[in-house]
Amino acid sequence: MPELHPLLAIDLAVEADRIVDAMRRSVRGTMKRKGAVLGLSGGIDSSVCAALAVRAFGADKVMGLHMPETDSADETLELSQLMADSLGIDTALENITPILEGAGCYRRRDDAIRSVIPEYGTGWRSKIVLPSVVESDSFRVFSVVAQPPEGDPIKVRLPLQAYLEVVAATNFKQRTRKMLEYYWADRLNYAVIGTPNHQEYDQGFFVKNGDGSADFKPIAHLYKTQVYALAEHLGVPGEICRRPPTTDTYSMPQTQEEFYFSLPYDRMDLCLYGMDHGMSPAEVAPLVGLRTEQAERVYADIVGKRKAARYLHLSPQLVGSAAEDHTA
Repeated sequence: MPELHPLLAIDLAVEADRIVDAMRRSVRGTMKRKGAVLGLSGGIDSSVCAALAVRAFGADKVMGLHMPETDSADETLELSQLMADSLGIDTALENITPILEGAGCYRRRDDAIRSVIPEYGTGWRSKIVLPSVVESDSFRVFSVVAQPPEGDPIKVRLPLQAYLEVVAATNFKQRTRKMLEYYWADRLNYAVIGTPNHQEYDQGFFVKNGDGSADFKPIAHLYKTQVYALAEHLGVPGEICRRPPTTDTYSMPQTQEEFYFSLPYDRMDLCLYGMDHGMSPAEVAPLVGLRTEQAERVYADIVGKRKAARYLHLSPQLVGSAAEDHTA
């Protein structure tokens, strides 16, 4: 876990208390809900959110959901249960593989991959990746990396339609999990807690009406390194604090860096902080070990992702009179 850069330093005790107070006021005061439900992934963000929820509502009013599927990493369930045990909260295991199979998630994804790798089939694994944002100023296009049961992996650039089909199919996973979170929330009269950090929330690293949907998002204002620092303050187990951020969505191991951000999260934090606070690329570059032109490319990528994220952040759009009268 990298040290928190001085620019990102916060009083962790004060911040934890502030978040907990906001959660209580919103969930119990505004929403009139008794507690919180959230999905546990064994990652840092959901673990911190669970710890904050326990502080806000008590362990007996927090429900954690384990929602693995065929492509989940082997350690996901082990680490998510470790977090639940450390907090003393109730959990439920909801294996979402049958739902995903029924919706055609894996079939649709595999059909899209076969459009560029015809031999892709049983026993193969895959992931999609982006080239580095700092190494070239050329237009970046997703590729699929496919690993056959025997032999070396194959990497092929994805045409736009194939890319969209792969993403659309895998998005079933986040939307299925959210459906189950709201089932448990309705059953218990709890609120659903969302787990995106500032990087993910700002840059659109979430699925609309999937992991982007929640009643309260307690860490969406915190940079990723701040979340790690808060995790240590809250007593999150070391095994989770040392786990690198992953998507845990594709069947091959995949970091968030290679899938979306194209920079390690600690350097991305500083670039995003710099843009948020009016720093120029030339000012940020030496802080993250980049040349000025590389930092300029990162800034341009941040702007581009923010534009794409506008759709993801939009609430349902209404005709003016209905919205004004609050009758819809």
